[in-house]
Amino acid sequence: MSTEVTLPALGESVTEGTVSRWLKAVGETVEVDEPLLEVSTDKVDTEIPSPVAGTLLEIRFEEDDIAEVGAVLAIVGDAADAGGSDSSDDSPSAEDSSQQDEAQAQEVPEDATQEAADGALAKAADDVEGDSSTPASGGSGTEVTLPALGESVTEGTISRWLKEVGEAVEVDEPLLEVSTDKVDTEIPSPVAGTLLEIRFKEDDVAEVGAVLAVVGAADAGARVEPAAEPEQKQATPKAAPTQAGTDPEDVKPSKTPPAEVADEAPQEKAPSKPAAKPSQEQSPAVRAAVARRAAEADGDATYVTPLVRKLAREHDVDLTSVKGTGVGGRIRKQDVLAAGEAAKEAAKQAAAKPAASAAADRPSAQPAPAAKPEVRGTTEKLSRLRKTIANRMVHSLQVSAQLTATVEVDVTAISRIRAVAKDDFKKREGASLSYLPFITMAAIEALKAFPVINARIDTDAGTVTYADGEHIGIAVDTEKGLLVPVIKDAGDLNLTGLAKKIGDLAARTRASKVGPDELSGSTFTITNYGSAGTLFDTPIVNQPEVAILGTGALVKRPVVVKDQFGQDVIAVRDMMYLSMSYDHRLVDGALAARFLSHVKARLEEGDFGGELGL
Repeated sequence: MSTEVTLPALGESVTEGTVSRWLKAVGETVEVDEPLLEVSTDKVDTEIPSPVAGTLLEIRFEEDDIAEVGAVLAIVGDAADAGGSDSSDDSPSAEDSSQQDEAQAQEVPEDATQEAADGALAKAADDVEGDSSTPASGGSGTEVTLPALGESVTEGTISRWLKEVGEAVEVDEPLLEVSTDKVDTEIPSPVAGTLLEIRFKEDDVAEVGAVLAVVGAADAGARVEPAAEPEQKQATPKAAPTQAGTDPEDVKPSKTPPAEVADEAPQEKAPSKPAAKPSQEQSPAVRAAVARRAAEADGDATYVTPLVRKLAREHDVDLTSVKGTGVGGRIRKQDVLAAGEAAKEAAKQAAAKPAASAAADRPSAQPAPAAKPEVRGTTEKLSRLRKTIANRMVHSLQVSAQLTATVEVDVTAISRIRAVAKDDFKKREGASLSYLPFITMAAIEALKAFPVINARIDTDAGTVTYADGEHIGIAVDTEKGLLVPVIKDAGDLNLTGLAKKIGDLAARTRASKVGPDELSGSTFTITNYGSAGTLFDTPIVNQPEVAILGTGALVKRPVVVKDQFGQDVIAVRDMMYLSMSYDHRLVDGALAARFLSHVKARLEEGDFGGELGL
């Protein structure tokens, strides 16, 4: 049978793509998920993989042609299907083939069933490790689907699988990480059992609701394996396989009479779906992995998953010296990581004495970072988050006319309030009383006074939309990149509520525990680049907003102020720059200046004592 390769959805606003390059030619053999072609859009270049294994029978679009989303790009199937309707008359019909598959599924000899049961789990794991992605089983199990990750999120990219096929999982134990334009999140297992099947590889894009994996009983693969390798009863070697890539010669005749099999196991009839997906010819890498597993089974070695073996190589851990904490003494990835950390700690302690003796010669010497020398002169793939940030920053500059206004603020009054209240506030509320809640509160009050700063513009429609509330985005620096969680209806919160909300959102964002809905819907953004020591910057507007406020580093500096007698005197004050970038299509420079002056006056006034009970 043949399978159509269609152009998938490539983004919310993407309706078509240009065929950049074909990676395969008609007649060439392809594996499951092997890239067939490259497609280019105005936002991204991506590879389109083959959904099945077989032969590329037809190419519908040439290079530089434009295809709409959902259009059939190519046909992949068995080489025998290339003739289409001109195939020989002795080929069985679809109905006959279906009946033949059903009969074959009932004729599996007992020894073949036992052999399949013994090797099902190892074969499934090896399929993931090698270049084949044939599911471990099509048997009963619980499907793990991609949940809704936010109002406007329709798809996600598989960032990393945390479990391998064949590994045991607990309820709510993370199976994989999924990345979207807004957040990276872990997908947990809904049930306890064994990971039987992985349907998407890393870097694949899955739509919301798509089945990512199947979790079930460990013996599920053994129960359905006979259906995955059907036996022939009456079909000739010319019988069409149920899926491209199956060699008819691999189907052996049954040694057990059909009636005897039916009498012994009348309820073991295999379902039609597994029967339609026979095992594909294994690649050399897969065969080598199977041989290695067989060697492990024959000896005293404990079964080790590909992920564990890979981690052991990366951390230079000898698996023979690791005691497994898994079921039956199985070595888990946590065991390897713990062994790697123990080895590093031992190496540090061993090097401590020589380092101490050489301290007199090198009093200021510092240990060189381990990772940086390895990065020099190398090239690595951009993360999805970094690509998203890059695209959005360029897009923002392209669609809006941006410039930046800056004021200098004397925050000495706030510094005095913090010095008195921050310790008790931390004990009472469990949150830090930084300068950011004060600045956020002043900005919210200014937004209420100047609602156009809290609006958005649509030049195509010729409209301005004013927000129904002050939804403040707070830029958070994480290991993966800059993320902007949102305080919804921040205008309804007091200073304490803002401080607690900022602390909570920042902590959960850095721990990758923030939800997608919490990363969208902002109407005004504040970015604290001063936390890294920057005096002032020109931040880029977070579209579709029209302004973003940046807070610089706080420095002590002598300035001219008025004393109690109205005389000019020089005093040491706590000073900070506030910079606001704004979209000049909607916000004029005078309006931006009035907004910043409002924030400056509120902060320098320092009338926040009532909020803190002072």
